[in-house]
Amino acid sequence: MKRFASSLSLILVFAVGAFAVDESRPQTKAADEQRKVSPEGVAYLQRLQKRTPFGTTDFNMKALRRGMGTRREPTIKGVKLVRLMIGKIPCEWVVAKGADPDVRLLYLHGGGFVSGSGGYYLPLAAHISAAAKCAVLLPDYRLAPEHPFPAGLDDCVAAHKWITTNGPSGPGPAKATFVAGDSAGGNLTLATLLALRDRRMTLPAGGIPLSPTTDWTFKSESLKTVHDPIISARTMPVFRDHYLEKKDIRNPHASPVFGNYADIPPLLIQVGEHEMLRDDAIRVAKKARSDGNQVKLEVWKGMFHVFQSHEPLLPEARQSIQHIANFMRANVPK
Repeated sequence: MKRFASSLSLILVFAVGAFAVDESRPQTKAADEQRKVSPEGVAYLQRLQKRTPFGTTDFNMKALRRGMGTRREPTIKGVKLVRLMIGKIPCEWVVAKGADPDVRLLYLHGGGFVSGSGGYYLPLAAHISAAAKCAVLLPDYRLAPEHPFPAGLDDCVAAHKWITTNGPSGPGPAKATFVAGDSAGGNLTLATLLALRDRRMTLPAGGIPLSPTTDWTFKSESLKTVHDPIISARTMPVFRDHYLEKKDIRNPHASPVFGNYADIPPLLIQVGEHEMLRDDAIRVAKKARSDGNQVKLEVWKGMFHVFQSHEPLLPEARQSIQHIANFMRANVPK
């Protein structure tokens, strides 16, 4: 706990519902009030904690793929959906009413690198599109073990390159691009930024990793100390072996906590208090900040793995999505 508290000193933003430490000012009663979890959030976590986390007794990849391959339609009315192919990568644009098609977000789905689909993330993409007034592209990047590292990462890099000159209405330069993703997609968000920089390709205006996996050496304390109601820490070696096979687990494009974040665009990192990947997020934020990167880290009290995507949205999810929108607006070139 002491280690966790000291790590929180790198948080740079006051966030409603999130742990927030501003190093330049003392904590106040008002700040303490902000940290309270909503009644809906408390009740939802209590229900989750009665369930058995995925992977506790076995690793059923068929069930995981079936569940995360489900297509979930947007819950917001009037959202435009456009399916397309970028080379051999199936993709889908999600554009809410009033969104600027020239502000483009590449959203990389979660699923442990072995499952997941853009269709599963249509509701979250629609919420972000509506809040940030942007167009969201969901790519179905290649999955392991059939396509191990770096196949999925290469697809993400290719998709970002494409959206710099193509939007939901056709060819045309972007006003700004962003990359976001959760869990495995949070890892790929960071890895895509590093790969774009290393390959001297056009960088986005910002990166938004949610609950990212960042360290395949499994050095984060929360992997041992946090009871994650969504997924068991026992799954991590399985995901790693499927994704990396026998490749270098310290490669920064695989384990972004070992990356150098010089010349990387600003980051907004969100993670829940009650998830095994909490310290993966804290540690990569600390590393990026030490490299001179602008980092906003939000550790959301009472929240769980990728709480932003659970429907209907919790108050904390609505607030976190608004923070994403604020971050994007702040980083769109004037």
